[in-house]
Amino acid sequence: MIVEDKSVHTHSTRSAHTHAVLEQLDNSTLSGFHWKAMITSGMGFFTDAYDLFIIGVALAILTPLWHLNTFEISLVGSTSLIAAALGSIIFGRIADFVGRKAIYGFTLVVLAIGAIASALAPNLIFLLIFRFILGLGIGGDYPLSATLMSEYANRKDRGKLITMVFSMQGVGLVLAPLIAIILLSMHLNNDLVWRLMLGIGAIPALATFYLRRQIAETPRFSLAMNGDVAAASRTVGQVIGTPKEEKIEEKQAEVLSQEKKQKKKSWLYLLFTPRYLKWLIGTAGTWFLLDIAYYGTTISSPMVLKLLNPHAQLITNTFYTLLIFLIAAVPGYVLAAFMIDRLGRKWIQCVGFAVMAVAYLLLAFVPQLTSITAPFLLVYGISYFFTEFGPNVTTFVYPAEIFPVMVRSTAHGLAAALGKVGAFIGALAFPAILAQYKLPGAMLVAGIVSILGLILTMATLPEPKGRSLEEISEEHTLFNR
Repeated sequence: MIVEDKSVHTHSTRSAHTHAVLEQLDNSTLSGFHWKAMITSGMGFFTDAYDLFIIGVALAILTPLWHLNTFEISLVGSTSLIAAALGSIIFGRIADFVGRKAIYGFTLVVLAIGAIASALAPNLIFLLIFRFILGLGIGGDYPLSATLMSEYANRKDRGKLITMVFSMQGVGLVLAPLIAIILLSMHLNNDLVWRLMLGIGAIPALATFYLRRQIAETPRFSLAMNGDVAAASRTVGQVIGTPKEEKIEEKQAEVLSQEKKQKKKSWLYLLFTPRYLKWLIGTAGTWFLLDIAYYGTTISSPMVLKLLNPHAQLITNTFYTLLIFLIAAVPGYVLAAFMIDRLGRKWIQCVGFAVMAVAYLLLAFVPQLTSITAPFLLVYGISYFFTEFGPNVTTFVYPAEIFPVMVRSTAHGLAAALGKVGAFIGALAFPAILAQYKLPGAMLVAGIVSILGLILTMATLPEPKGRSLEEISEEHTLFNR
């Protein structure tokens, strides 16, 4: 009886320590640590977006140089995306097993190696292999950066911080066509130009590697998976600027160790319980549908604008793309960051999918819009704005918030992986659709998948704004059953 009371007391003490540490983190104000974590996490997405756009321009140069056919063009544009799906699953699961810090930063090394090797590729086969390596690094960065930022964020600004990590894509989307325009205007040898375009993507990744290695393990992982209250408390002190250390009893550490073993055995069962399975279907399914439209249209942007302006030079169409990104996409990211914690994730995702569907269907059924530059850019720009102020942001935020800590990175990796499968399908199919059915056919497909995304969002996903991660996932009650 005495032993039982001591065990209960130890568990109660652990719960009190855990609650106190997490409460401090949830109620903290924005600090320099938050901004540092956001920037270092976001550089992977800068590179992702840079590569997303630049490969389309590089392919426009490569096609006559290497005499690529339509299938080969689609394959080069989509190989890194299917690799990203694999990278998301692999790195997402590893991060839940060994911790976020243990592998944080190494995805950037893989990404950089792939970018540099792609720039040196001597032929199509090697380019496809190196693009696959690049994709593994890009995919791995999704669950790691999202999970790390969500687990460090406070309750009030969590949506904003995760959105700002992802919004580094906006910087990449603007700088990519700028760099392309600069390189094209220098009248360098075309074989050198495309290599420079692909190789430059390694620079921000390598520049951020050291900073990522300095980030400590997240307090939530330290508590839930390692039972290390002292480490979690020290890290929270770094976040809020008041270093503090908690001591725990030897018996408590033993209890936590047993809990950890029990949880690790049950991760697969946990992920497929009805509530989390429904959310996994919702997060992965909406991401899949979004990326069919988003990556299909973005990677095919040079082809889309070529159909609109068949006699325009590549540099002119690249400038039009820059205008779309600068005027439509970047403001969408910014507005999403400022409004996501007020309007909520579900509202923004539903409205985004709805407006995307309307814009795409207008372009599909009103032929005049696809034959005159100004009206086309207006409607196409609106679709881009509500993609960013909509599901392109929220599909990234959702899985980082609604799953328990022990499967958070795994679930995010699975959702991102299915998203990248959608991206692969979009990048592979849209060039063929554009070649066969022109702009109206491609826009019709994008409109249909947007409608399906709206329906799936409404049917499966909760609203996590304003609640702690533990409250959203109900992981405490789950583990106490």
